[in-house]
Amino acid sequence: MSEAMLSKVRKLLAQAEDAACTPAEAAAFTAKATELIARYGVDRALLAARDPTTDPVGDRVVDVLAPYARDKAGLLAAVADPLRCRCVRRPAGSGFALHLFGFASDLERVDLLFTSLLVQAAHGLVGTVVPPGEHPAAFRRSWLAGFARVISDRLRVAEADAVVQRGTSSVALVLADRSDRVARRVTEVYPRLRTAPIRRLAGSGFDAGAAAGHRADLGGTDAVDAPTTRAHRGLPTQ
Repeated sequence: MSEAMLSKVRKLLAQAEDAACTPAEAAAFTAKATELIARYGVDRALLAARDPTTDPVGDRVVDVLAPYARDKAGLLAAVADPLRCRCVRRPAGSGFALHLFGFASDLERVDLLFTSLLVQAAHGLVGTVVPPGEHPAAFRRSWLAGFARVISDRLRVAEADAVVQRGTSSVALVLADRSDRVARRVTEVYPRLRTAPIRRLAGSGFDAGAAAGHRADLGGTDAVDAPTTRAHRGLPTQ
């Protein structure tokens, strides 16, 4: 991502993450940050269609550690999929190693967003009271599921809007081709990949997490070149 674009996103996020920021103000900053990230993704895709060397298909591994490693992995997948990246989860000690595949610009966007959302989720959980009589870990897992679901939905909408704004029928074809190329790369590396079973959660925090997902700022406040060192930011302990 260009320094100019990154600077704009960082400023928006710095404002949204300020403790004095109201929910309405945070929502406005969120909308603008999302728009910038989505527009950047489409522009890079169109540029790469003319010159593939500007945006090659690649991969990277993100270490996601306990606590709530499975839930953090779910959040990463919720960010990656709408941005046309694929995520393969591998067990690694007490957590997971998430193998991400995608075009360089999309991997960059996933890194930017995931890093920020981990911090925002941690802040949201700290500020959410667990209902009396409910197990804290169960509540927080369902909270994170709701948070991830809404984040994924919002990203899909932002990506679709960015395509419409470009106003050309070729954009959808370019993006579909990119998704196909990423899928082929995943198959080359993992020819016998299987889908994880559906996870069932017992906690009642889904709606509260979903509400936090609507308020979340879809961007990141750190540099975008070292996801494995920042994916460890702690959520409340189990």
